[in-house]
Amino acid sequence: MKASELIDDLVANLTDWRGATVASIRRIIHEADPDIVEEWKWMGSPAWSHDGLVCIANAFKDKVKLTFSQGASLADPDKLFNNGLTGRQWRTIDICKDDKVNERLLKVLVQNAVEYNHSRVQPTNRPHATRGNPKKKPENKIP
Repeated sequence: MKASELIDDLVANLTDWRGATVASIRRIIHEADPDIVEEWKWMGSPAWSHDGLVCIANAFKDKVKLTFSQGASLADPDKLFNNGLTGRQWRTIDICKDDKVNERLLKVLVQNAVEYNHSRVQPTNRPHATRGNPKKKPENKIP
């Protein structure tokens, strides 16, 4: 199954407010960055990436947690992050049942995360721009 299908199933099986919240977050993320890639990580977490992991969503009994992998490096003047504030890397937004998601601010945060990831991508001088397999040892070619 593709990641998008697994996320569809997750949303469909969360028949309460959490499913609607995950679906809303997903829509906002795609509106913020139409080129973002959906993934399925850690055996059950919807994830979105663009030049690296942007964020993941997890549904818990009492909240939906949206975790930004590089959240500590992102400006958050509107204080969307409300958990994980002391960590060195990750920051989260915990969304409870009656919370309203500010779509405009969340879009800006997603766009900032994508820009941050993009700024960290190392340019390559190789014309085909692919990485080699670091586990594979180079072949010894004897003429």
